[in-house]
Parts: sequence; C-alpha cells; structure tokens
Amino acid sequence: MPKVALLVELLAKPGKASEVAEFLASARPLAIQEQQTLTWYAVQLDAERFAIFDTFEAEAGRQAHLDGPIAAALMGKADELLAEPPKIQQATVLADKA
Repeated sequence: MPKVALLVELLAKPGKASEVAEFLASARPLAIQEQQTLTWYAVQLDAERFAIFDTFEAEAGRQAHLDGPIAAALMGKADELLAEPPKIQQATVLADKA
C-alpha cells in the first residue's frame, strides 16, 4: 500500500501548454521503469495548469523519484516551459483504492 506521495503543480507559460502536455506524456516510460513508484499520473487541470501525482511505499522511493530522470528532465525544461517553478508538495497517503 502506498504510504507517501508527491503532488507537483505546474503552470505553463502562455503558448506552451501543448509542449507541457507532450513533455508529461513522454515521461510515462520513465515512470514505468521506476520500481519504487507505485502509481504515477500526469493530468491537465485547465488550459495552462497541470499536475503530477505519484505514490510510493516509503520515503526512499519518493526520494529516488525526486532524484531521478523525470525530475531532472522537468527541471531542465522548467525555464523554457513553465511560468513559475514547479510547486512540489510531499504528502502522506491516508487511504487509497488501487
């Protein structure tokens, strides 16, 4: 059962929403390769706002994800695609239905 999670909120620069959407979709294969990432979702909230939500069994998995290729790629594209730095929130999973 997942015990910890990440919620990452992203705000695309004007005119960059489609590129953010493409970037997030392209990260799926990397998320699949992460053994400690139990679930990974990339969603579009409105025309310019996006979010990533992922869950982990333990803090070690969450930290491995933060140190991994998806986070590195996102930070490498942040200045180009995002209107502000990603808002990364660490959360505790209280209940789930998987």
